[in-house]
Amino acid sequence: MPTPSQENFKYYKKAEIKALEILMEMKAATPKKMDIELALLVAIFELHKGELSAESVSKIVLGHLETVEPYYTSQAPK
Repeated sequence: MPTPSQENFKYYKKAEIKALEILMEMKAATPKKMDIELALLVAIFELHKGELSAESVSKIVLGHLETVEPYYTSQAPK
């Protein structure tokens, strides 16, 4: 039986796969990376709309960036 952490990770991986599919669609819609970046950030704010302040959402985003940055730093070509 999976632990709650394993179960949460499974849901995260499903969401990640969907997000990467959406990213591919967005790349087909516009060549401008800034358009895609801003749209993804807007989606995060919309996810929390009516529940959290914009400042709280910004802090969440910054916290997530601090979490994933070391992974992507270690993946950089050397």
